[in-house]
Amino acid sequence: MSIRKRLAWRAKLLRSADGLAFTDWLRDRGSLTARLQARGAFKLHVLRQGLAMPTRDEAIALGIKRDRLAWVREVALYCDGEPLVFAHTVLPYRPRGPLTAWLARLGNKSLGAQVFTHARFSRGAILCKRLDHRHALYQPGIDALQLAAAPPPFLWARRSRFSFGNQSVLVTEIFSPNICPETRH
Repeated sequence: MSIRKRLAWRAKLLRSADGLAFTDWLRDRGSLTARLQARGAFKLHVLRQGLAMPTRDEAIALGIKRDRLAWVREVALYCDGEPLVFAHTVLPYRPRGPLTAWLARLGNKSLGAQVFTHARFSRGAILCKRLDHRHALYQPGIDALQLAAAPPPFLWARRSRFSFGNQSVLVTEIFSPNICPETRH
């Protein structure tokens, strides 16, 4: 198998023991925010929000040039005081685009809570990947999920493209190993 194929985002999970533990979280098409809220005391912490360059694979997924600015938002989702999900959102920047203004006004509100309550949003395929130290979002995920003391060799992630009219937003969600009882450290 080529390196490119091994590193690709996939619609189907590769079979591995840790992947099986995460399958339910990775495949769930519902609101991750709602699922975490049902599990315990939910909190969202905005880590970063503003204009930035998308990663190479994000630019490809969104069909934009790599050197084009995008609106990037990073948050940590907490349940019972523990960071369990690092969410990284990328929106191609259009100063007058409806999603650009909407995303800028989210503040401490969850994007997922908004997306799943608005009928005009549609969700594309859920793609999954094991992120290791070579991926641009691995280290921000380690930091946001407070795993730096004993970083795992990889983190499970999923991504989806949400469309609203003629604009799309790419949401990548990276899971702490602590989200699954079977993989808790």
